[in-house]
Amino acid sequence: MSKMYKKLLLAPGPTPLPQEVKIEGAKDIVHHRDPESKKVLGKCMENFQWLLGTTGDVFLLASSGSGAMETAVQNVVSPGDKVIVVNAGNFGTRWLKMTKAFKANVIEIGKTWDKIVTPEELKKVLDENPDTKAVFCQLSETSTGACSNVKDFAEIVSKTSAITVVDGVSGVGVVPLYMDDWKIDVVVGGSQKGLMIPPGLAFIAVNKKAWKMVEECKQSRFYFDLTQYKKHVDSGNMTPWTSAITIVNQANVAFDMIRSEGKEEMWKRYSKLAVAVRQAIHALNLELWSECPGDAVTAVKIPEDLKDGGKIPAIMRDDFGITIAGAQGSYKGKFIRIGHMGAMDFYDELCCISALEKTLYKLGWKFELGAGLTAFQKALID
Repeated sequence: MSKMYKKLLLAPGPTPLPQEVKIEGAKDIVHHRDPESKKVLGKCMENFQWLLGTTGDVFLLASSGSGAMETAVQNVVSPGDKVIVVNAGNFGTRWLKMTKAFKANVIEIGKTWDKIVTPEELKKVLDENPDTKAVFCQLSETSTGACSNVKDFAEIVSKTSAITVVDGVSGVGVVPLYMDDWKIDVVVGGSQKGLMIPPGLAFIAVNKKAWKMVEECKQSRFYFDLTQYKKHVDSGNMTPWTSAITIVNQANVAFDMIRSEGKEEMWKRYSKLAVAVRQAIHALNLELWSECPGDAVTAVKIPEDLKDGGKIPAIMRDDFGITIAGAQGSYKGKFIRIGHMGAMDFYDELCCISALEKTLYKLGWKFELGAGLTAFQKALID
């Protein structure tokens, strides 16, 4: 007999969708060059400008977030250009691999995955390399649950001729970001995390300082050539290729919801959930993985003396219908990750903590049953 439970998605992405967004995805598809589609695409770009806090260009890509990352590298880095990569996780490593793939002269500021790179460390490396063209970093490192100080990163870089390129895939929509006010030059992201949209839509925002580098870039480009995207936006066609028009429609529905709540209020809501989950983790005699935990993902250390602790995600999925994530790469089995992104609410996280308690109890971990649930609820009392 199959188990009777509702499945809950609390992974770091893809994330749960609001009912309104699901319904929008079931509507008839419209041709991407239809006049109405062009209006929809324009509205989506304006929504991104509002969310990111920028008056710069925003381009929509039919890809995952990694496609937007590659677009950034391919359009601002010429072969041989010196770049700095801030790397303290799997997606910092992705910046590293991409910049090397496009023949950049790469300087890595690397840390173990439980640490973050500080603005002081970045400034030192930047001062030692005044010919740097770009600095690549993460707003939220999905693989570790850490948030970096991109505001101070960008302030430091803004005093040079280099640009700051931020991976906002798991950060945009979840944690504060003011692209223009913080002097960030490029922000990239995808649809399937904090934006409450299915995978398949990505974006890249580019300010005037970065656009000059796009125009001067000598990298080979075709599908992700931003000069072609800009020509099509300026001509009214909006995108040079077939758009992910259904997902764009869903995005605008999600944006209507975000605008109704207010982005600052949304950030506060996600933060409250994340703080409450962290309080629950401490009550279960567990430790956080990152020294600088963010509000998009909470990473929790698996105790070394907990036998079969690496099975926690599988047990929660198979026994309770709740999907979280384990660690990636060489850190597999060292921590678990609980997402706070997408259409997530109090009840989703409460169920997750309950399932985590039952799983830990089953594995023999010592704690007071119900302690996590109590701590979680107390943390949310206004």
